[in-house]
Amino acid sequence: MTPASSPRSRSAATGHLSIGQVLARLAPEFPHLTASKLRFLEVQGIVTPVRTESGYRKFSPADLERLRTALTLQRDHDFKLARIREYLDAHDGAGDVAVPPSILETPRRYRRDELLAASGAKAGLLGDAVSAGLLIAADTYDERALALLRALVALEAHGIQPRHLRTIRQAAERDVALVESALAPLLRRADAGSRARANEIAPELLRRLDDVRAGFVQTALDRLTP
Repeated sequence: MTPASSPRSRSAATGHLSIGQVLARLAPEFPHLTASKLRFLEVQGIVTPVRTESGYRKFSPADLERLRTALTLQRDHDFKLARIREYLDAHDGAGDVAVPPSILETPRRYRRDELLAASGAKAGLLGDAVSAGLLIAADTYDERALALLRALVALEAHGIQPRHLRTIRQAAERDVALVESALAPLLRRADAGSRARANEIAPELLRRLDDVRAGFVQTALDRLTP
């Protein structure tokens, strides 16, 4: 009697597509899509193809729709993969991963008076932040500016002023320069796929640098609080 195949193997054999077939289906909409890009999207958690006993990837119809949605959001709206993955996972199994209007809404902008009101900052603190190079003077500000100004309000309560934070801004600029140097081989390539991959790797490298910095800070705090 022939042993029954595993559910994973049966799934891979019924209605699933190979990498080549996925590329053929999506090529009319995304002509720059490559096999390496598909593998990269798998590593980033956008799709989870099953594997045959021989190790070949097989993509389900749901994988195909997740890929189409992810690639559309990248191409047309410059969304980062982390946000795309969060949306897709929230709708996993819903049978419809069409992009809702809500995910495409324009992020809110704050006028100067609105920024001050939302953050609880005084006008002088905002001016000091601009003078220290922590914020750029503008007619409107985004959510990141609001979060930064709120942090400055909390720090000011303990005597830490924007001018004290110039070294942090300079360190951030050095981090970006370090990542840019690490990704130079990809950035020098002319193909769109290489540049797209560099854009996805850069935030992850910066997060790793943040992890290293957080470790150093915690070690220093441990010495202060025996």
